[in-house]
Amino acid sequence: MKKMTITGETFQQRYRLLSKKGEGTFSEVFKCQCIEDGSYWACKKLKQRYESLEQVNQLREIQAMRRLSEHSNILKLQDVIFEKQTGSLILICELMDMNIFELIRGRRHYLDEKKVRNHMYQLLRAIDYMHRNGIFHRDVKPENVLIKDDVLKLADFGSCRSIHSRAPYTEYISTRWYRAPECLLTDGYYSFKMDIWSVGCVLFEVMCLYPLFPGSNEVDQISKIHDIIGTPDPSILDKLKNKTRGINFNFPPKKGSGIEKLMPHAPRDCIDLIYKMCTYDPDERLTARQALKHSYFKELREQERRAKAERRMEEEHANSVKLLETKVISNNASTTPRPTSATRRNNNFFRSEGVKRKKDKHKRRMVLSSNNGMANELPKMNVMHSTYKPTFHLSSYTTAGSYPKIKAKEISSTDPLPRINTLFKQKKVKQSNQTSKNIINGHYQLPSIER
Repeated sequence: MKKMTITGETFQQRYRLLSKKGEGTFSEVFKCQCIEDGSYWACKKLKQRYESLEQVNQLREIQAMRRLSEHSNILKLQDVIFEKQTGSLILICELMDMNIFELIRGRRHYLDEKKVRNHMYQLLRAIDYMHRNGIFHRDVKPENVLIKDDVLKLADFGSCRSIHSRAPYTEYISTRWYRAPECLLTDGYYSFKMDIWSVGCVLFEVMCLYPLFPGSNEVDQISKIHDIIGTPDPSILDKLKNKTRGINFNFPPKKGSGIEKLMPHAPRDCIDLIYKMCTYDPDERLTARQALKHSYFKELREQERRAKAERRMEEEHANSVKLLETKVISNNASTTPRPTSATRRNNNFFRSEGVKRKKDKHKRRMVLSSNNGMANELPKMNVMHSTYKPTFHLSSYTTAGSYPKIKAKEISSTDPLPRINTLFKQKKVKQSNQTSKNIINGHYQLPSIER
């Protein structure tokens, strides 16, 4: 929600009035359009004039709507415009299609029971949220329950009070038909349970298309209540005598016709819920939380539970995907991941092995460089002589001159190649001469194969 604005701009500079939606004792409601973005809103213009912003901030309606607007079944307050020059106060709220009274007015056929159940469940959710936040409405009636696309929202918090404030409260509150007995019989000694009584009356009216207790005055209102639910037990009346307004409590005993005779088409659990919400004794009356747990809303509770589970799974999936993307981005950003303890141990091991190899390599280089003062010489190695004697065809040889004589030559000490044994060279020369003689004589004998 935007902060409260107090500027030189007037309402006409920011919004365009389109049509009048309704009028009450303390305010008028219009449909308006935002000049800036073309969006549509509900404009509640209070009839009272205010002198300062501090006075406006003290209004319980604004405080309550600011606190409760986050709930999906409570009307959201978008903006507050206080025109200091004129003293007028305008509340900009979300625009709804109609209220419950407009929904059932003039109908000849009952509403679908599932739709009624859904609407009442949403209304009790709003009441429960409001009570848990320390506020009770004090004026729950069909005109203050708004609907749009099967979504219900509680509105008009002009009569709300804090649950923690001390009684007595204002005596004349709420519309008479929806007023609880403790509001009618005492001097303002009532509690948040009065909202539950009103919800029970609204539930009956939505189901039957007419009000449950349409009294013409306060005395007639009490009489209408006793005609249907009967005269309360004397112990209940004794609890109210000390808080009486001087009304005679000597009511004639009356059993009452019963709610079930007025709504034979309604499910049994619906009738039971109305009885428990319209209990005469406020201490025995259900709370909003208890009403939501009634068997009448069992199917809706299961649907809500499944929807919450699905949302939770979707959120967990989205969080896991986001976490995975974050890990991928972090891995791409830093090519060297943060090593673990095991990685550190492995790195230290390979690092130490590398140092050892470098030291050994350095030692080998030092040995080579110290060999006869010549670092470029190859190391001396023992040469192994092969005993394999290949054979060749006679046509492969021409004359004795084809083979040069091998002269015994001493290898100098400066020759980088290793020395060849002299005995090995003499033996090779002798074999070469014998082979040449065989070729000259015209025949060639294969050398013997030593096994």
